[in-house]
Amino acid sequence: MTTPLLSIRDLSIAFRRGEEVRQVVDGLSLSVAEGETLALVGESGSGKSVTALSVLRLLPSPPVVYPQGEILFAGKSLLDAPESALRKVRGNDIAMIFQEPMVSLNPLHTIEKQLAEVLSLHRGMRSEQARGEIISCLDRVGIRNAKNRLRDYPHQLSGGERQRVMIAMALLTHPRLLIADEPTTALDVSVQAQILTLLKELRQELNMAMLFITHNLNIVRRLADNVAVMRQGKRVEYAPCATLFSTPQHEYTQALLNAEPHGQPAPLPQPEQDLLKVRELNVSFAVKKGLLRRTTGYNTIVNNVSFTLRRGESLGLVGESGSGKSTTGLALLRLLPSQGEIWFDGQPLHQFNNKQLLPFRSRIQVVFQDPFSALNPRLNVEQIIAEGLLVHQKLTPQAREERVIAAMQEVGLDPENRSRYPSEFSGGQRQRIAIARALILQPQLLILDEPTSSLDRSVQAQILTLLKTLQQRHQLAYLFISHDLQVVRSLCHQVIVLKGGNVIEQGECERIFSAPAQDYTRQLLSFAD
Repeated sequence: MTTPLLSIRDLSIAFRRGEEVRQVVDGLSLSVAEGETLALVGESGSGKSVTALSVLRLLPSPPVVYPQGEILFAGKSLLDAPESALRKVRGNDIAMIFQEPMVSLNPLHTIEKQLAEVLSLHRGMRSEQARGEIISCLDRVGIRNAKNRLRDYPHQLSGGERQRVMIAMALLTHPRLLIADEPTTALDVSVQAQILTLLKELRQELNMAMLFITHNLNIVRRLADNVAVMRQGKRVEYAPCATLFSTPQHEYTQALLNAEPHGQPAPLPQPEQDLLKVRELNVSFAVKKGLLRRTTGYNTIVNNVSFTLRRGESLGLVGESGSGKSTTGLALLRLLPSQGEIWFDGQPLHQFNNKQLLPFRSRIQVVFQDPFSALNPRLNVEQIIAEGLLVHQKLTPQAREERVIAAMQEVGLDPENRSRYPSEFSGGQRQRIAIARALILQPQLLILDEPTSSLDRSVQAQILTLLKTLQQRHQLAYLFISHDLQVVRSLCHQVIVLKGGNVIEQGECERIFSAPAQDYTRQLLSFAD
């Protein structure tokens, strides 16, 4: 038998705080051969990302300790390797795509500078030589007009575009093993299909192995050779991909396969009442050139979007990354300058200044796409969730604590953990903290920007059920921004399909899903199958 490229044997990982030791991975064994793709799936908090970070020894030690086991790469131990040896492996032989690109990318450096740094460190290329390869790689991962995006900063890219830059950064060094931690989470279905095709091609060209961490079982089915299922730090099933999907053995694996989004949107309250009216919404950014940075034109991001949203209704905004979905949400919050009319509960928000908008801030809340960058790392969970109460409501400390406990319980978090910090939670748990922070003010309109994209299917089903329950209980209206068309269909009454800032199609959700009128909509639906 040939030696696996990566071998994890009887590995246990624990966090030590004082005398307390909390084990998060228990007796895990995995192997990945040259050219093989192993998918690692399981709930948020099951130990998937901790395992991946341990391969490259990226977790701080202490508090992280390894009570038992070993990690071997090409037959050599990584757990016992000195830091100098690890530096030669990181980025060269083993590259990693992290789950949260906004945290991983440097906000002060342009995209070109960050990618050129990788080529300089690992392949000895100078900036002039590196530029051509950077443009080629960005084109290949689906960054449109890559040559003109080199001077952009991370905040100027959409969530999906940032993730594609992270993928390009990892692939520039042609690694032997690619560890991908939810690399397609922020991508729409069309770009997701493009990235999966790219990864397959690179695997064949470079004989590259992949450890692919995901909660999207459709991706696992299309990409993986073998699948390992984790739950509460333990491996509960390990099988070839086809076998696992056809005859899953463990009851938890069976539950995951049955957790695809389903059901119908919550019934609308009667009588129907309009809450939000948007008329010809436009968002444009000035294009400045030359030494004096004169405005030479305008780049239109959102073009003439109009809709009406009723109390208790959900409207889905779908489309490719960069199509203007998140920009529309920010414009409705008046966090971006826009043209057009925004009427909320009969009030013209588009005419109000910041002081006049303040009473409406608690009535319109938002859950952002990236939960890690949206949560203050210096505040504990109780402080984060209670932050809105401090601004908008005068409550006693005891009353605030009771509201926080109730909000955490509603989104499936243990209130006993409210003194912990965001870094101590998994990606899915952080997203639930962000949802609790928005819900605690009991808003009338909730803008949800990819709120379930970082959640595994089982937790996603719980969150969707929660959102439907809260919607019926409080007649909440949702503007639901997502690239997951299955989730949109199960939650939304209306849908708007955007491309390049323009409305391609809009109307009742079920009608558009069953009989789309436009080719672009049909293409999106075909990618989602």
